[in-house]
Amino acid sequence: MPTRNTKNPELVRALNSLNQAARHLRKAVQGKIGDVRAVAAAEFAKAKAAARSRTGAVQQKVESALTRGEARLHKVIARAQKALDDAVRRAEKATKPTAKKTPAKKATAAKKTRAAKRSR
Repeated sequence: MPTRNTKNPELVRALNSLNQAARHLRKAVQGKIGDVRAVAAAEFAKAKAAARSRTGAVQQKVESALTRGEARLHKVIARAQKALDDAVRRAEKATKPTAKKTPAKKATAAKKTRAAKRSR
């Protein structure tokens, strides 16, 4: 949703402050994601060490389950980081002031909508 271009300096400062807060939040959440990744990797390492001490078919089953779990963990962390980046990008995009349309741009936009209605 486009926002109005405001000349009120207090609103501009508030907008800049919100953008800075969003960037700061991104860094903080990415740090927490990194912490979760480190803890999960440590737990997987412990489980692997315990599984390697055992022998036979059970060991293979456990190791394959651990491998699948690690793959899922990597996917989840990648999705979390991507979702975080997308959320901050959307927030920044929503707070950016839009440029005013000139009469020529408005006329072109009107022509496009009329042409689209005719083609239906």
